[in-house]
Amino acid sequence: MKYLAFDTSGSRLTVASGGNKKIILDMQECFHSHSVVLMEQIESCLLKAEVDLKDIDVFACSVGPGSFTGIRIGVSTAKAFAYALSKKVLGVTSFESLAYNVVEKVKKLTVIDARHDNFYVCGFDENNAVIIEPCFKTKQEIIDLYKDFLIVSDVKIDGLESVVGDMAQGFVEAVEHRLCESKDDRESLVPLYVKKSQAEEEVQC
Repeated sequence: MKYLAFDTSGSRLTVASGGNKKIILDMQECFHSHSVVLMEQIESCLLKAEVDLKDIDVFACSVGPGSFTGIRIGVSTAKAFAYALSKKVLGVTSFESLAYNVVEKVKKLTVIDARHDNFYVCGFDENNAVIIEPCFKTKQEIIDLYKDFLIVSDVKIDGLESVVGDMAQGFVEAVEHRLCESKDDRESLVPLYVKKSQAEEEVQC
């Protein structure tokens, strides 16, 4: 299957296309300009991959956790393409992008920095099936509760021994491993919010 995939969930922008030819474009420090450069990066990626947009079978994107705005940009773009061309969609979590960095058959705890020694966490078994649902933990809770897991993080964390994963490479690996799970139900593609946004929490207070 030919795919077009993009990760707009963090400070990087990753766009990849696979089929007859595999191309990965990875822009560093793109945090506030995903909406500006995403379409031109998609066009460039398809051109280099020598594939037309109409020939894409699956549109995939990262569903988070990460930047609320970035995630919405990615999800809405993937759904728009899929609706317009009657194609399938696939959502990949940021946790999966970390888990697929590890080739060894071990249990993995993927950890994403949520600031102030708090983290978004998700656990995977040896075959990258979720065994601990996405949750919100402190650094001390991670140290106390998950001693038998290999910790894979998005950034280096002081006081916590972990493997720092390559989010771009892991994202593409996850997409390619999960293409068979893509769906015709485009409304099934939704952001993953482990914790409410600050604005939503302030409304409830």
